[in-house]
Amino acid sequence: MSETASPNSRNGGRILVDALVGNGVDTVYCVPGESYLPVLDALHDTQSVRTITTRHEGAASNMADAYGKLTGRPGICFVTRGPGATHASNGVHTASEDATPMILFIGQVEQGFLGRGAFQEVDYRQMFGGIAKWVTQIESVERIPEIVAKAFSVALSGRPGPVVIALPEDVLFGAATVSDAPAVRVAQAAPEPQSLDALRSLLEEAQRPLVIVGGTGWDDAACASLKRFVSANDLPVAASFRRQDLFDNRDAHYVGQLGLGVSPKLAQRARDADLLIVIGSRLAETTSSGYTLFESPAPNQTMIHVHPDAQELGRVYQARLPINASLAAFARALDGVAPVAAQTKARWHAWTESARADYVAHSTPPAPSAEIRGVDLAQVVAHLSEVLPEDAVITNGAGNYTVWVHRFYRYRRMATELAPTNGAMGYGFPAAIAAKLRNPEQSVVCFAGDGCFMMYPQELATAVQFGAPLIVILVNNNMLGTIRMHQEREYPGRVSATQFVNPDFVAMARAFGAHAERVERTEDFAAAFERAQRAGVAALIELRTDPLQITPANRLAN
Repeated sequence: MSETASPNSRNGGRILVDALVGNGVDTVYCVPGESYLPVLDALHDTQSVRTITTRHEGAASNMADAYGKLTGRPGICFVTRGPGATHASNGVHTASEDATPMILFIGQVEQGFLGRGAFQEVDYRQMFGGIAKWVTQIESVERIPEIVAKAFSVALSGRPGPVVIALPEDVLFGAATVSDAPAVRVAQAAPEPQSLDALRSLLEEAQRPLVIVGGTGWDDAACASLKRFVSANDLPVAASFRRQDLFDNRDAHYVGQLGLGVSPKLAQRARDADLLIVIGSRLAETTSSGYTLFESPAPNQTMIHVHPDAQELGRVYQARLPINASLAAFARALDGVAPVAAQTKARWHAWTESARADYVAHSTPPAPSAEIRGVDLAQVVAHLSEVLPEDAVITNGAGNYTVWVHRFYRYRRMATELAPTNGAMGYGFPAAIAAKLRNPEQSVVCFAGDGCFMMYPQELATAVQFGAPLIVILVNNNMLGTIRMHQEREYPGRVSATQFVNPDFVAMARAFGAHAERVERTEDFAAAFERAQRAGVAALIELRTDPLQITPANRLAN
């Protein structure tokens, strides 16, 4: 398979890694496979790229997604062909739904074997065609720089997303003399001046405006510009599903999140608004409460819809004013929009003020109840919201436990909420590892249900091996709470397949070399968390919670 290279040539693996370095890649996540050995060999000599080896390809792809969310640059993942690719598809779907820039490289059989049903052969164009922005296969060594450059461009342009590239073995082992492509620069759409004028005119006419923020492509400067615009016009701001970190939840203009566990008062406020300024969000199923808050195709509310992907505008909702622009460019342009007159914004001051009051009431935990057995999760989340630094990163996967996190934790900064909008179980723990490795000085806390954590518990080995002292808050109610909740609604009293017999999580975590404790009373949590912070290694705190407390507001009968 190997081929002798001339002094001025490089093998495909080296050319590929050099292309990654040229585009600023500093971390790759992988499960090694023999199908891309030349890449692994090239990484051996590449000091500027850190290689994180995970114990499951799904975890590697989720870490790449988390990296993309944190940095705005494509997260890079390498997996082997066949089973490696199928495992990694989880992260690709998350990146697609969440608009995260990501590039997945997959080993492939030699091109001469294609179509013969060779060992682990898969047609990746068919497999990933419906969930990736672009799927391709490199068919010659000479085209590696070109295709890698296009991959970065596609992953970052418009609505960001995942790219999948198959790497035949003969291409990686082959050699060529080829020039590197320059680092990719992505053009960003900017709003037209007349669109900004129209936005201000619609705002001047409003009685009950509501800003909804979401999407990806934000940076600190963009969030600051948005905050200035909102403050100058005294507007209420709601976050779309799992985008709560885009606007400081402590700010007097923040009014809550439109997603799972939405406040009924906020949902009604969204219906009652006469002007929606939707910035970045697609208003997808979860954010729109099953497309009930906003009618499709013609919303009852006047809608201004800002989105970086022109194809998204008008796809579900016909906005009065569609604006195709990157979110950073749009936010910068808001600095040039003159605030409405004082008498104009006075019309909705009470509207904004009452929306904020509703949020504060909804996000403040009720007094502890003797009815709740075990740990009161609301008190735990509220405690962490108080004691964690404002740049702490909170991660989670999927499950009813997340409703407590979204309701009672108050995010303060962008890129501090890592949560999958596609509802992928298991996401939170790999994402937390990626976050801690990316910014070791930041506090990183992962919330995971017992079902969610058991998707990738083996990644405790990765956290310990690479020195990621994050903290996992494992919410253990010995069941799949979300599915149990739906069962009780549809088939009361007929529990099927949703109960667990779990391992000893503390013993398991310690076996990996992590710090671990079990907490069975709410009052014991704060001290346990302090010990976890001082441990200096990955830590797990198992919370024994009441299985009957299925959501913050609802209990099962038995």
